[in-house]
Amino acid sequence: MPTRLPRLPRPLTPDTLIWSRNEALLAVGAAVVDVLGYTIGGLDENRPVALLGLVLLVLAALPLLTVRRHPRASLASVLALGLVMNLSVPVTNHFSLTFAVALFGFARSCGPALTVVAALTAATTSLIGREQPMPPTAGSLTGNLVAAGLIVVGARAFERYQREVEDRRRLLADQALARERRRIARELHDIVAHHITTMQLMAGGARANLGGDTEVVREALSTLEGSGRMALREMRQLLDVLRAGDEPEEALAAPQPGTADLARIVEESRLAGLPTELTVHGRERPLPPSTGLTVFRIVQESLTNARKHAGRAQAQVHLTYRADRITVEVRDDGTGLPAGAPAGPGGDPARTGSGSGSGAAGRGGYGLIGMRERVALQGGSLRTGRLDGGGFRVAASLPLAPVEGEDVRV
Repeated sequence: MPTRLPRLPRPLTPDTLIWSRNEALLAVGAAVVDVLGYTIGGLDENRPVALLGLVLLVLAALPLLTVRRHPRASLASVLALGLVMNLSVPVTNHFSLTFAVALFGFARSCGPALTVVAALTAATTSLIGREQPMPPTAGSLTGNLVAAGLIVVGARAFERYQREVEDRRRLLADQALARERRRIARELHDIVAHHITTMQLMAGGARANLGGDTEVVREALSTLEGSGRMALREMRQLLDVLRAGDEPEEALAAPQPGTADLARIVEESRLAGLPTELTVHGRERPLPPSTGLTVFRIVQESLTNARKHAGRAQAQVHLTYRADRITVEVRDDGTGLPAGAPAGPGGDPARTGSGSGSGAAGRGGYGLIGMRERVALQGGSLRTGRLDGGGFRVAASLPLAPVEGEDVRV
């Protein structure tokens, strides 16, 4: 019976939530700082601390929860609530942290003209109140304008830095993808070269036996036909990944690995400290070389990532032969804690590591790029993600030519 892969729940990401955890922490922090400042300032000036003032300060921090998605509405709400507080309770001139955070978010996402207007509005709003002199003094106005200007400059500089970091990240990912495609092209070249050599030998054998044993000639021509068909398919895939301008690389001399080599890398994984089991479902049969190589690379990369990022863990490799495709699944149950490190509360610390792995955004991030590229070239599908009970899962499905005499079942 084929193994049915469980459906992974959709992970909670900033795109699926109204606000992110960082925004929530920012709103709470701003509210706490402003409440403390209002309370301490009132005690220093022998001014009563009004409950309404505390409530309005907390309410003014709530719009910061949406400052990333709706910076204009967030800043407008903060300024409006700040103005209500200034007119409702006695408070001295202040440029609150909530004002600063809202203006920072606005300046990051809006144009220069709107940012200047917002900065002037924020600088003057805090000067309007029950205890503020009208018109405001030059010193207080200058101080608020300087503070708003520094916030705007810092926001624009930070936004530029983030864009540069994203550009560098994208460039590195493109370079990694290009290297992986060149590697795939080199491996496919070896496969095609093998089949063409076989065709040459079979053609020579058939020619040498034209006047002799017809059965030998028939067998040689049959092998020649099969190798030619296989080489043609592999050559199409080779042309898909070759890119103009790529530097030529020498072909590998060693035969390309396949499913027959899975037991070897599973044993190597055990010896490296990651207990690993290999389970094969269905009736084993020869695979096209490129398909077998793709299965091998997926298992190899997944086990390598598990050893790097899963910590104390066990891994399972499931290989399932079906009539029209082959599926491979690699799971680990690691927590991401390095071997020998103490566990956190509850024994389930948050995983660490880089890439889309156990607890990270992309365990072996460039490795996953290579996996997806290989699977896409085969016309298959790849799914990766964390498991509910802990651990990480990589599952790939690759199409195969249907086996004669067997029903094609999903």
